[in-house]
Amino acid sequence: MRRASSAVCRGAVRVAWALMVVTVASSASSAPLAAQQPTLRTSVDTTRITVGDRIRLQLAVEHAPEVQVAWPDSLDLSPFELLAAEAQPSAAGGAGQGGAAVSRAVFTLTTFELGELEIPSFDVALEGADGVERLRTDPFAIEVVSVGLDEGDGIRGIRGPMAIPLDAGPVLLVLLLALLVAGGAVWLWLRRRREGGESAPPAPPRAAHEVALDDLDALERSGLLVEGRVKDYHVALSEIARRYVEQRFQVPALEMTTREIRSGLAASSAPAAFSQGLGPVLDRCDLVKFAKVRPAADEARGLLDEIRTLVRDTIPAAEPPAATASATASPESP
Repeated sequence: MRRASSAVCRGAVRVAWALMVVTVASSASSAPLAAQQPTLRTSVDTTRITVGDRIRLQLAVEHAPEVQVAWPDSLDLSPFELLAAEAQPSAAGGAGQGGAAVSRAVFTLTTFELGELEIPSFDVALEGADGVERLRTDPFAIEVVSVGLDEGDGIRGIRGPMAIPLDAGPVLLVLLLALLVAGGAVWLWLRRRREGGESAPPAPPRAAHEVALDDLDALERSGLLVEGRVKDYHVALSEIARRYVEQRFQVPALEMTTREIRSGLAASSAPAAFSQGLGPVLDRCDLVKFAKVRPAADEARGLLDEIRTLVRDTIPAAEPPAATASATASPESP
């Protein structure tokens, strides 16, 4: 009886060893196959923000070691704006990933619109010996709320006007100062009238391109870049460009985001080349102002030269002389 049971035990052990060998061989053979199939995982750090807050869109691609991930160099993620993009070098995966490499990237986004918005999906290219394969990210729904919302349920009652105590002393002092200022103005007017002098007419307003070119020259001569004040330099450069857009094309650029300026220029009389050239320059200024990007001094000076070229290319043509000049010069009839 004992011999029979021991024989059964030895048979069970042999079967278990056989199953274990088959399982190990199967997993060893399937690991390289799994590593050859690239996968893309996307995630965001939050799905609810206030307007102007930042969102981190994280991407992780598992791929074969000989495959290279080509991250997109420019993205249109409207209604979101791309503030910064950081790609990490590929790293070897763990034992559970079948020896595959992992490439990661983080995109920092923001938006200035309210409501239920969506981060659109985009393609990521993988370049290998067999060609190019593209993986597509998942879209994400983001809720954007306003800042400082009053979430109280009740309606507050209207308060009555507050009583402001009056003191006769300050009131009399203000009246006395007003009388002195008015008397001084009258005295100056009478003096100029007696002297027969007339005030010079106001100077005509300067052209928008003249103001912009002078401001660019002043910024170029300033020592902001030498002093390391890169952010102040790009803030001033962006304001010069926006002020020129307001004065030249009547687009309120100082109160708009970069994306709104593009829309405003498209609806104005601005040439298409000006709008296409100004947009990337303002985007790079925004990266320095909001994403704390610190470009080199040569790159910063190059932005100033690009804006100067755009201004010079949009100088209005000189108007022909008035036709009344010939009529004034004509001889009088006898």
